[in-house]
Amino acid sequence: MTDTPDTAPETFGAAPAISSLSFEAAMGELETIVRRLESGDVSLEESVALYERGHALRGHCEARLAAAQARIEQVSLGADGRPAGTVPFGEG
Repeated sequence: MTDTPDTAPETFGAAPAISSLSFEAAMGELETIVRRLESGDVSLEESVALYERGHALRGHCEARLAAAQARIEQVSLGADGRPAGTVPFGEG
């Protein structure tokens, strides 16, 4: 994502760059951010930083999911109900 930083804002200390995170790690961090924002116990400045990082994490997760989906193949079935081959996900 070009409008959000790939590095952690000051609020995250030594948090890793988003591009280096696995899908699971990014989702875990995003869930933590959502909980912190929902708690209402953070300053406005920190809330903005959390939101920006969360937005970047969401984009990273979407990109990782899209890449995984593109690699998945589904089995296509012939008229007789037997497997007839494979097609890219979503085309069958």
